Amino acid sequence: MLPRMQSRFDNPTTRAAGWMAGWLTLMVVIAVAGREAARELSVFQIMLLRSILGMFMLWPLIRAAGGLSAVRTERLPQHALRNAVHYAGQYGWFVALTMIPLAELVSIEFTMPIWSAALAVVFLGERMGARKWFAVLLGLVGVAVIVRPGAGAIDSGQIIALASALGFAISVVLVKSLTRIDAAVAISFWMLVVQSAIGLVPALMVWQWPSVHTWAWVFVVAFCGTYSHYCFARAMQLADATVVVPMDFLRVPLTALVGWLAYSERLDLFTLLGIGLILTANLLNLTRLPTDDEPVQPKE
Repeated sequence: MLPRMQSRFDNPTTRAAGWMAGWLTLMVVIAVAGREAARELSVFQIMLLRSILGMFMLWPLIRAAGGLSAVRTERLPQHALRNAVHYAGQYGWFVALTMIPLAELVSIEFTMPIWSAALAVVFLGERMGARKWFAVLLGLVGVAVIVRPGAGAIDSGQIIALASALGFAISVVLVKSLTRIDAAVAISFWMLVVQSAIGLVPALMVWQWPSVHTWAWVFVVAFCGTYSHYCFARAMQLADATVVVPMDFLRVPLTALVGWLAYSERLDLFTLLGIGLILTANLLNLTRLPTDDEPVQPKE
């Protein structure tokens, strides 16, 4: 029994699911911390502080990996492109966070998997079997049930969230490409460096010193932002984007639950139905059949 359990944990898809559990937890927490910090600070300032503090928080991982030699890269232009796109998407995400309910924001964000899946097939040569496509589409149906776009007019917060999702999709594909050569710690390091450089001037133009209370939320944003992307990069090293991204569907019901508990945001029958569809899609995606393609080998 023990050897069988051990072999399951050695499976790259199972290990990728473990890293994605870390990603999900941190991303749910950052949604609350980001909203609280934005009550006082500009989004530009939150993003700059997140990146600068994140460099210090990432240092233990860099040191454990061998120091600065672990973050050397020959693909600096690709890192710069990925993080410019990600910065734009992240800025839109934080802005939308202040405009629409948490569950609605994350649900709209999950138009991202269909974009990233298509981009991964076109640019990375990944294969999408019928079962994977069905899992992605079922998850998106669950998202549509939660958002119910026909129930009312689409406001500017929803449009910003949709544009942010497209930016994240491009970023996901670029991360997957980078993981073929660079380690997760290097990808996280260059994310912080490039985004600090991009955000420095906009943040200084609106700078104000945070209160003690807001500093606490900023530290939470920095920690979750730094280590969530490390978890995501590790998951992408272990499995295809078409496997990893649908796991992220779980963030929708988790964020809906947090929005209900922390902000009394409505969790109705449609939301519960959408959650059920999303959970079903994830189970379908994670259940590997003997006929399925073997996962990619991890790069340690």
